[in-house]
Amino acid sequence: MAWIALVVAGFCEMMGVFMISKYNDKKNAQNLVLLILAFASSFAGLAYAMLTLPMGTAYAIWTGIGAAGGALLGMLFFNESKDWRRVVCIVLVLGSAVCLKLLS
Repeated sequence: MAWIALVVAGFCEMMGVFMISKYNDKKNAQNLVLLILAFASSFAGLAYAMLTLPMGTAYAIWTGIGAAGGALLGMLFFNESKDWRRVVCIVLVLGSAVCLKLLS
């Protein structure tokens, strides 16, 4: 269950990063509330996962999902560069998170 919570927390982190961009584009109450809820859910899921999982592993995976996901969202929704080298780096980040899971 902790791993599921950690992955969901990582996706909430992605949503929080996405909502920061949305809020910067259009400052309204809905975007602000969604931003706060996304990050609050992300931290709550991380805290729950860390009750069982080692702190270093949980934080690294949570950060990896958020960083790689934020880069992917930027490519998909905000017209950021889709250079193959960026994609390789994202794959490396996600691969590292998978390896940490396998070693834990």
